[in-house]
Amino acid sequence: MGNRSSLLLREEEIAQIQSETGFSPNQIERLYSRFTSLDRGDCGTLSRDDFLRIPELAINPLGERIVHAFFDESGSDRVNFRQFMQVLACFRPIKQMTDNRLNSREQKLRFAFKMYDIDSDDFISRDELLAVLHMMVGANISEEQLTSIAERTILEADQNGDQMISFEEFCKALERTDVEQKMSIRFLN
Repeated sequence: MGNRSSLLLREEEIAQIQSETGFSPNQIERLYSRFTSLDRGDCGTLSRDDFLRIPELAINPLGERIVHAFFDESGSDRVNFRQFMQVLACFRPIKQMTDNRLNSREQKLRFAFKMYDIDSDDFISRDELLAVLHMMVGANISEEQLTSIAERTILEADQNGDQMISFEEFCKALERTDVEQKMSIRFLN
């Protein structure tokens, strides 16, 4: 293959990852190179600390929540390359006429929902919404204003009156939002 980062990736692995995620072989090799550079222990997996060394995640107010999503998918305290790619696939721009279950509008919404569902009970409570708002804005908005935003959001999105937002209610609240565009990252070829 000619690329030094592909030394540990066999062609059949690249083909399988391409089939699962929709990334091109060149993108897979570039992301593998990035993955191996983050793997300080050289063990073929990444820890939470490895992720938090990514400058963009380290400064992102939701960095911890984003990192949590990688580990939530793996069910472990380490993430291998395939799991890494499956989560990243959620951020690929959606291409019309291609079927990719990892990169659908629903998967993008599910990922966003998980950012707010801190206790992983499949509902967003007022307190969880408030906690995420705190992460995003810090001390830039008063507690009273944040509470008002959280309560109004619950009031508008909660359709069954249980004072929580289910995934279905979350999707309904965002039906006019261009999630496909807002949750996409352009990966270089």
